Amino acid sequence: MNNIITLAVEAHGLVKTFGDNRAVDGVSLSIPAGSICGVLGPNGAGKTTTINMLATLLKPDAGNAKIFGYDVLRETQIVRQLIGLTGQFASIDEELTALENLMIFGRLYGYSRSDSKRKANELLEEFGLGDVASRALSKFSGGMRRRLDLAVSLISQPPLIFLDEPTTGLDPRTRTQMWQTIRNLVKSGSTVLLTTQYLDEADQLADNIVVIDKGRVVANDTPDGLKRSVGSSSLRLTVKDADKAANAAHIIKRVLNTKVHLAEASELIAPMDNTDKLTDVLTTLKDAGIALSAVSILQPTLDEVFFALTDGGSKDKDDEIK
Repeated sequence: MNNIITLAVEAHGLVKTFGDNRAVDGVSLSIPAGSICGVLGPNGAGKTTTINMLATLLKPDAGNAKIFGYDVLRETQIVRQLIGLTGQFASIDEELTALENLMIFGRLYGYSRSDSKRKANELLEEFGLGDVASRALSKFSGGMRRRLDLAVSLISQPPLIFLDEPTTGLDPRTRTQMWQTIRNLVKSGSTVLLTTQYLDEADQLADNIVVIDKGRVVANDTPDGLKRSVGSSSLRLTVKDADKAANAAHIIKRVLNTKVHLAEASELIAPMDNTDKLTDVLTTLKDAGIALSAVSILQPTLDEVFFALTDGGSKDKDDEIK
């Protein structure tokens, strides 16, 4: 029996231009329901414009998109009932209290006053804001405001949530709290499309990552799949006696049959496709009288993926041991 995958987002060839700028140039996405999809890309890559088209805030110049099977152009009102959107900047009124903000949005969604208050209090407790429900937002910290903004987007309990850089400007502790909140949303049945500038955030949260550059999708895979695409694991070791680094490099090159890079005077780095060979390397170095002060095997990172796939910058190459 075949398992049918329900798609929360299905987009084909989305295009959006602003004057001479083709901000989105044929973006296609397929996001299964009940998952977290991370969207990465440099500033100006087209991430937010893509989100705005999927959220019915911008009309595509070409292409089409569906949210849970509903067309974003022909069935706009239904789509808007299925989504929640948290942008880069808070959509809340600083002159009102947290409770008042949530109640207003509840009323706008058509809930009665009593239902709006009940749902508002439930969300405030869920986001750890129950104790400050009556505090004016002007006295809220940045992290508290971002949590409240996310609560606003959930007042209608949408099955699909767009989070556009939700943790920008937050301290590490508050970011970690927000990550757990996002995980809990998915556990409760929601689907999340997350744009972020933080590569570790996408690595921690996303089931699948889409990389957009210059308005186009340049990669679409799991975090581990993307890491594997840029290379193998790396062996990094530090020789106690820097004078023996060159000899150690030649030994590693011979055992692993690969290039070896001298990162610093006594630190060596080499690609390692088969980590089982680590024992052979260490044994051979010991037999040669070369002592080590540190050994580690490093997996490729999303930073490397980002630099490899986009114009986000370039890294200086290490000196190669021939």
